[in-house]
Formats: sequence, C-alpha cells, structure tokens
Amino acid sequence: MKATIHPKWYEDAKITCACGNTFTVGATVPEIQVEVCYNCHPFYTGKMKFVDTAGRVDAFKARTNKAMKKVLSKTEKRRIKREKKIQKELERPDTLAELRKQARKSPKKKAGSTKIN
Repeated sequence: MKATIHPKWYEDAKITCACGNTFTVGATVPEIQVEVCYNCHPFYTGKMKFVDTAGRVDAFKARTNKAMKKVLSKTEKRRIKREKKIQKELERPDTLAELRKQARKSPKKKAGSTKIN
C-alpha cells in the first residue's frame, strides 16, 4: 500500500448532535456535527419527531404557492391569444397607400448587405 494516499485516521473523533449528545468514534475528520443521533432519532426513541432539514418543507410550500399563482385556465389562454391576434391585425395598414408609406419609412435590407461592427 502507498502511505501518502490514505487520509489521516482519528480514533477519537468527536460527534456532536443538535440535541446536545456527544460521543466518539473513529473517522477521517476530528470533529463532526450531526442533526440527528441515536439519542434523538424517532426510530430509536419511538417518538414521532418531524425533522426539517434547512427549511425544505417551507421551500416546497413556497414553490407550490408560486406555481399555483401562475396557472391560467385554457379559456383564459385562448382569450389572451385572441386579443393579441386582434391587436396585431389592428396594427396592419388598411390601404395600399398606407402600406407604401410604411415601406418607405423602413426600407428593407438587400440580401448580402450585412453590416458588421
């Protein structure tokens, strides 16, 4: 075995739980912080305890509430689409003369004449 590739082994690594319990085990780091240990885990204690890691339940509820606000019904989507279509048609010129005026104001670019900055 190569001696330089293995991590240092600490025989008396101190484990500290969020409940205040501390004990020692062998590990590759000298100190470990844990949220749940054998002294407070629901499986070992028989007590139902809700464990929320870093507010994940709150984050999930916030995401679901945010998603529910954006939901539009099919009829609402159709109405919006219809309104956009009508608005687009109203913006189009009514006569050929208006179309020609609009074409003069914004001339088309010729094919192959691209300007590079």
